[in-house]
Amino acid sequence: MKSLNQNRIRPHVASLSLAAMLMLAATFAIAQTAPAAARFVGTLTAISGDTITVKTDAGEIKQVTVPSSATLQRVEPGQKSLSGATTIQLSDLETGDRVLVRINPDATGPTPEAAQIVTIKAADVAQKQQQEREEWARNGVGGLVKSVDIGAGAIVIASGAGPTAKTVTVHVSPSTVLKRYAPASVRFDLAQPAPIDQIHPGDQLRARGTKNADGTAIDAAEVVSGSFRNISGTISSLDASNSTIVVKDLATKKQVSIHIPADTQMHALPEMMARMIAARLKGGAAGEPHGPAGAPQPSGGAPPAGAPQHNWNGAGGGNGQFGQGRRGGAGGAGDMQQVLNRAPVIQFSDLKKGEAIMLVSTAGNTDLTAIALLTGVEPLLEAPEASQNLLSNWSMGGGGGADAAAAQ
Repeated sequence: MKSLNQNRIRPHVASLSLAAMLMLAATFAIAQTAPAAARFVGTLTAISGDTITVKTDAGEIKQVTVPSSATLQRVEPGQKSLSGATTIQLSDLETGDRVLVRINPDATGPTPEAAQIVTIKAADVAQKQQQEREEWARNGVGGLVKSVDIGAGAIVIASGAGPTAKTVTVHVSPSTVLKRYAPASVRFDLAQPAPIDQIHPGDQLRARGTKNADGTAIDAAEVVSGSFRNISGTISSLDASNSTIVVKDLATKKQVSIHIPADTQMHALPEMMARMIAARLKGGAAGEPHGPAGAPQPSGGAPPAGAPQHNWNGAGGGNGQFGQGRRGGAGGAGDMQQVLNRAPVIQFSDLKKGEAIMLVSTAGNTDLTAIALLTGVEPLLEAPEASQNLLSNWSMGGGGGADAAAAQ
């Protein structure tokens, strides 16, 4: 699979705050006239007396004193000017808040001094991100790009997996916001504006807009795309000190070295869950927990140890049958993605040599970085193509749809 659906589209939503703050930085007259070095945007990590610590979006740690003469203002997510800002006190700031800090160029103390702080509250960001997740879930589609007609402004994507797979035509217009993920990222806030000619077959794409009655076309208000790689294989070796694994790719039969950063989406599929998903991908009956004839059968009807106990048979509610969730489509891709998101989260230390995995990584043949990874996937490898499409949609659907959108 060449890209990611979404947490991690892991598509992960702290990005909205960043996007909003960047918009503020671009529109505030004060920020426009100040030298770049005199201001920074980041997340408030500590408050001690009149000193705050901020981790900037460039990864730097900045300490700043906040004198009583400094201007402190709070704005709502998405606000593009200070006209509606509320004046606040230093005591109103909390760790986790997003801040734009302008440094006083005339201060002479050993620690930089803030002249102005503009903040977006963490709680406001979380609420806005949740609204955006819901908007992408209701009015979004995602999948792998099959074709691009630049002249007609039409992008055809393959959406869903297994028996629920279908093609959707994404119509873009001059008003459509087109963005492209940065390398090794499905964070919406890091996506950059990019014209339609940068979208290619094999890319992963999420779109939000107005769908037609049967969901086969959408007039897109926003599109985010990126190039990623799908890898299925077994772990040949692990290097815990460098957070790196070597995987034998089942498609190419070659060994591939992959870095696993701390923010990689990593889940372990319980056996019954994996067999249920595999059955749906191969067109089995909804809720069918078994694989092909002769395959080992899970004992009993209860979910295996460690599996999510809620909504085991129905992702997101419904009649108790796998894949018959609240969106109504039997085995719908959205429902399967919810199941994947609910699978137990694992760490690098949980990975084992010889274990079968499926993952989404950055594009290329060397120096790959994992973005989403699943273990417990042996049943899914019996339907490899459908499984890859499923993983592509899941990994980006948290983002562009769930997480990528969340990142806005």
